[in-house]
Amino acid sequence: MAAGYRREVGLLSATMLIAGCMIGSGIFVVPSEIVQLGRSGSFLLLTWAFTGLLTLAGVLAFGELAAMFPEAGGPYVFLKAAYGPRVAFLFGWTTFVVIECGSIAAVASAFGYVLGTFAPWFSDARWLLPPLRIAEMHAGPFTLGPWALGLTSARAAGLLLVALLTWVNLQGIRMGARVQTLVTLAKVAALASLIALGLLLPPPSPPDPAPFAGPGPGLPLLGAFLVAQVGSLFATNGWNYLPYIGAEVRNPGRTLPLSLTLGVGLVAGLYLLANLAYLQVLGPGGIAGAPAGRVATETLRVLLGPRAGMIMAGAILVSMVGYLNGAILSSPRIYQAMAADGLFFRTAERLSAQGVPATALLIQALWTGLLALSGTYGQLLDFIIFAELFFFVLTVAGVYVLRRKSPGQARPYRTWGYPVTPALYMAGCGAIMIGLLIYKPSYTWPGIVLVLAGLPVYGWMERKNGGGRI
Repeated sequence: MAAGYRREVGLLSATMLIAGCMIGSGIFVVPSEIVQLGRSGSFLLLTWAFTGLLTLAGVLAFGELAAMFPEAGGPYVFLKAAYGPRVAFLFGWTTFVVIECGSIAAVASAFGYVLGTFAPWFSDARWLLPPLRIAEMHAGPFTLGPWALGLTSARAAGLLLVALLTWVNLQGIRMGARVQTLVTLAKVAALASLIALGLLLPPPSPPDPAPFAGPGPGLPLLGAFLVAQVGSLFATNGWNYLPYIGAEVRNPGRTLPLSLTLGVGLVAGLYLLANLAYLQVLGPGGIAGAPAGRVATETLRVLLGPRAGMIMAGAILVSMVGYLNGAILSSPRIYQAMAADGLFFRTAERLSAQGVPATALLIQALWTGLLALSGTYGQLLDFIIFAELFFFVLTVAGVYVLRRKSPGQARPYRTWGYPVTPALYMAGCGAIMIGLLIYKPSYTWPGIVLVLAGLPVYGWMERKNGGGRI
């Protein structure tokens, strides 16, 4: 643990960090895509149930690793212990360049867009500076762009929010965790209210229970199920943030695995209930045909009338703030751990007087801002889904590797159901990855290329360090 980190995060704050990062806008729109793929309510519920069980299996394995290594950086530390620094660096490289900073940029820009519901001045069509437009480019079977680089009013609002939350987290982990807990409680209350309305209020007219019969991609059932997991897994992502701050969690041997399980269980249950509410109000056809895929907004519109749009926009804004604060709080711990190994900007290694990686926070905010201004994060995030799943599988496999390499190391928590549970997670994610390779190749090969682009960077840093500090 780097000198200066403070163990000030308890069980409630840790659980709220997970739930706050997991509950995002995905649960409000992804069900429409899933029904279009599988065409039935049972397919929708099965998809979310499988996602919840798969995520829980991964969480149980992560819990063992987090309790073994309660340090800043989480998976970066786990991968380094299991496979060495090169693999750990590739994870950190991909996380910084695209996964985390790209996600923060995407959600921040979307925040500005949704804010336009209340103040139309905020729009991605309102340019504050003239844009630099780059035409669509083709690389073999893949299409890149088109892009519009510059500052819109929506992007400006998102960047101001990123700056504000970065400042909040510069004040110390206690301040960041308190903000996260308050926002997450509001998010859970909003989602629970949506569920209660959908399950308890009868819709003006009963929905058609028949399977969706409209146009769709026409994939075979198994292929549709595997591709559908991309959306549902993306909507449940965020549970992995807690191990990033392992050095700041009190009683980590108990708190880390317990809060991981509680947080994921809470969100998985809420997500299943939300989809039951959507089906009860809209039916499969109504979910698939929701305007712009906004299933939650359409559910509220049916129940409450034209007020639905404003209510849902407010809930989504709160949800976005919760995700952004959690991601901004957690991710710089990875970069600090990399810097301590000589694999990131050296200045990012130092902690501030408040016990936080202040320079890493500022570097993250800067790169996030550049991605937001470039407008390229959307395609980059599509490209990286496969790579992110790959690193999750590799991390879970580390449970087996480290039990063989370090059998005598203290394990305050051991994976429930070992060796079956980690194997189930790896098999499930492996099947999804194969499905993506077959049915969504544009989501796979570019991501692999982005990961492998880190190899020459690692080689350069290794030579620069003379083989030391890694």
